[in-house]
This record gives sequence, C-alpha cells and structure tokens, in this order.
Amino acid sequence: MRSLVLALGAMVFLAGCATESVWAPDDAVARAAYRHDGPPRLTVYTMINNNSGGGAHTSLMINGSQRVIFDPAGSFKHDTIPERNDVLFGITPPVEDVYTRYHARKTYHVQIQRLDVSPELAERAIQLVKANGPVPSAQCSLATSRILGELLPGQIRSSWFPRKTAEDFGNIPGVTEEKLYEYDGDDNSNVLAAWDPARAKAQ
Repeated sequence: MRSLVLALGAMVFLAGCATESVWAPDDAVARAAYRHDGPPRLTVYTMINNNSGGGAHTSLMINGSQRVIFDPAGSFKHDTIPERNDVLFGITPPVEDVYTRYHARKTYHVQIQRLDVSPELAERAIQLVKANGPVPSAQCSLATSRILGELLPGQIRSSWFPRKTAEDFGNIPGVTEEKLYEYDGDDNSNVLAAWDPARAKAQ
C-alpha cells in the first residue's frame, strides 16, 4: 500500500496542471506546424524516479503529417510552443531536446522508447490525441495507454502506472530504447526560462 501511495504521489509531483482547456489560436498552430523528415513514429517518454524506480509521468510524441507531443496533465509550458488540450505543436529537434531535458534531473531520468509505424497509424494517433481533450492530474499514463491501446489493439493495457505502460510498449517487436540522465536540481523551471527559440533556430 505504501508503494502505491508513493507511486501516485510521484505522478502528481510531475503531472502539474489541472483539467482546464487550453486552446492556442489557429494561426499560432499553423505557424508552428513542423514535419520531421524521419519515418512515421511513436515515441513514448517515461519519467522515472532515480531513487525509487517508480514511474512519474508518461507522454507520447508522434511523427506523422506533423510532429506533436501529447503531454497529458503535463507541466511543460512555454509561450512559443502552442498547446491545445495537452497536445504540443511545433516539435522541432530543439523543442524535443528542451522537452526531454526539462524532465531529466538529478532525481528523475527519461526512458525513451521509439516504434516506427505506418503513415496511416501515425496520422490516426495525431487525430486521437487531438480529440482526447484535457487530461486530469495524475492520469497521464491512463490517457496515453488508452490511446496506444486503440492504435495497437491487444498489446497495450490501460494502466495508471507509467512503468507498466512502458513495459507493454517495450514488448512490441521493433521498439528501441534509450535513457536520458541529467543532474540539474529539481527546480527545472530554469530549463524553460533559458529556452530561446531564436537562438535554437540559428544553430
């Protein structure tokens, strides 16, 4: 029981926001739209506590007709990155980099799992996350696993627990995995405060 309470507490710690609707204007979303030249792909991010090993947050990046991140109940917010109900638009390589570094710190690392899929499946994934609506706090894994379960029937179970969702996804043939460790302090607000899109574009 104690481990369950600790796991839920960790999810709340990183989950951040409540269920209010966030809706960036059409022009901002259109300007930000970015299509990566890599293959259609699903990327599952799992934020894991370095001390307990418990999962704290789950999110999903989709590369299809454009690249977006579904960050359910997430705390990653920046004025230059348009959001519509937990879907972040304009996920260029620098934005992807700052997203992962925002979550990695001395107490958490990021497990990154990638699966190449068909263009049709990637596009369906984008439509599903767009239609999902805002996710309540601490339900990041539940929301992500339900969407993955629709995309990959019989392979992903609905789960409140990020590690279980990552385990199911990792059992799918073709999934590759890496882990990102960084050792910044727990106050990760400085990562976003230092984010300069103009400098990133120039580089």
